[in-house]
Amino acid sequence: MFDCMEALGMGPRQLYDVSSRGACMLRKASPFFAGLDPFAWTGSASVQSVETQSTSSEEMVPSSPSPPPPPRVYKPCFVCQDKSSGYHYGVSSCEGCKGFFRRSIQKNMVYTCHRDKNCQINKVTRNRCQYCRLQKCFEVGMSKEAVRNDRNKKKKDVKEELVLPESYELSGELEELVNKVSKAHQETFPSLGQLGKYTTNSSSDHRVQLDLGLWDKFSELSTKCIIKIVEFAKRLPGFTTLTIADQITLLKSACLDILMLRICTRYTPEQDTMTFSDGLTLNRTQMHNAGFGPLTDLVFAFAGQLLPLEMDDTETGLLSAICLICGDRMDLEEPQKVDKLQEPLLEALKIYARRRRPNKPHMFPRMLMKITDLRGISTKGAERAITLKMEIPGPMPPLIREMLENPEAFEDQTEGSESPPPPRYSEEKKGNQNWLGLPYQLHMLSWGFFGHFGSLRMSMIINPEHYCYVAVT
Repeated sequence: MFDCMEALGMGPRQLYDVSSRGACMLRKASPFFAGLDPFAWTGSASVQSVETQSTSSEEMVPSSPSPPPPPRVYKPCFVCQDKSSGYHYGVSSCEGCKGFFRRSIQKNMVYTCHRDKNCQINKVTRNRCQYCRLQKCFEVGMSKEAVRNDRNKKKKDVKEELVLPESYELSGELEELVNKVSKAHQETFPSLGQLGKYTTNSSSDHRVQLDLGLWDKFSELSTKCIIKIVEFAKRLPGFTTLTIADQITLLKSACLDILMLRICTRYTPEQDTMTFSDGLTLNRTQMHNAGFGPLTDLVFAFAGQLLPLEMDDTETGLLSAICLICGDRMDLEEPQKVDKLQEPLLEALKIYARRRRPNKPHMFPRMLMKITDLRGISTKGAERAITLKMEIPGPMPPLIREMLENPEAFEDQTEGSESPPPPRYSEEKKGNQNWLGLPYQLHMLSWGFFGHFGSLRMSMIINPEHYCYVAVT
């Protein structure tokens, strides 16, 4: 560079003198100095500036990509001297010896050497003697605990992945629905802890065809339970917006389902007993003799199946509501409307059950499966009603008859016989709880359509505020 300067007639010292004419000529003549600040050309700072610019110019030249790092080389397998794939269970080993050791430890394998327990182990002979191969694994330092810890870690990872708790929150609308259904259930069906239990010694030791004393008590309590179920239904959001005919259809179809679900939630497995709403507690034999007959063991088995679900009052109420408001029942006028009412109930039960048991997501489908079981019991109950009619001395109580029977169940009984006389209307006993309401127009429809007095009873319960009162004689 300085040779160039001498050719221009200036020495190296003149380079730093920005006021000299030669320096200015140098700046004009040499592109190397283009862009340099003339006021920075003083002392060592100027030299440093030139060096910095030179360095940055060199950095702008693209460099060739660096070569990839060489592959990692492991020591040969400590067991058989084959090519190692890494460190496994504490030592460098091949895939074959790693898998052999893991399987041997996990399955607690016991091997036998057919020679002197001193076989040579290499990549050719390693499969000839499993005993000596395993001993060699231990000798070179493979760890049993490393295998167990690895297995437990994998199990834990899989378990956490499968049972990852989800966050379920009820919307304000669903929360309100849950509260209303729960309150309706609790106020029409006291829990087992709220009842004062009492028992009876009547036919508690052996089964008989029918104990008339127990039957009278059972039929009285069952009638009260049916009325409570109707009250529960009327308090469900949207139920009373359905047509009267659909309300009756749903109640006739599901009342026995709900009755069975309710009594089975009052099952005490230690004593093998069930408790009714007034506190009467009957054992399995007494339930048989009270009228359940061959249905008894089926009902008790279902009660036992409910226990693992650990359902609370809210879940029982929601499941009862889902049983009742179901669009697949026969003869509904507006099945789509019924289905639409059921949808939020299903969603509410799903979220509530999963929120209550975050690590048991299968509980909700198991609850829904119980509806199928209840329908099977109801079918058996309708069959039982036919034989029970022949065992009891008097007529079947109207509401029980309506709940238990198919309309066709008594066709042979009504054919050729006179229909029962219509009930007498009376206003003077209005307000008495033993008198039930019936609308004039529905009275004639029910009498002609159903053909027996039981359906009149159901019609009377549905909408009493518009009814005149009747006395049944």
